[in-house]
Amino acid sequence: MELVVYLAGEIHSDWREEIKRLASEKQLPIVFKGPMENHGKSDAIGEDILGKQPNAVLRDEAASSINNFRTRIWLQRADAVIALFGEDYRQWNTAMDAATAIEAGKPLILIRPEKLHHALKELSNKAQVVVETPAQAIAALSYVFEEE
Repeated sequence: MELVVYLAGEIHSDWREEIKRLASEKQLPIVFKGPMENHGKSDAIGEDILGKQPNAVLRDEAASSINNFRTRIWLQRADAVIALFGEDYRQWNTAMDAATAIEAGKPLILIRPEKLHHALKELSNKAQVVVETPAQAIAALSYVFEEE
């Protein structure tokens, strides 16, 4: 059995590479998907497809519609979702993706540092698993494949 896991969270650090490396080391049969990690491409995709927009707000709207299209497809195809909340960035998209996963009935692993417990308590309560590190998230996924 192969799982598709959507990796929701900020795109400014290498946490996805760490998740993929840890899963590979355990030889887990997982395909990872996620948002466009090339920030410039993500911001420009609306104009790349729809053409030049008259102002920054409409440029953002055009990009958002196409990025949301991509996210919806991969979230719907995912067997599980990992959402990472770090300490360095505002993470509205992460919260939106985690809530969408919950609403869609997708099993959710929430990675968040203990200091964000209070801010994320309601979301944490809806997740199937709450951990503090990518290694703990992979350990939870690894358990899915254990026979004994």
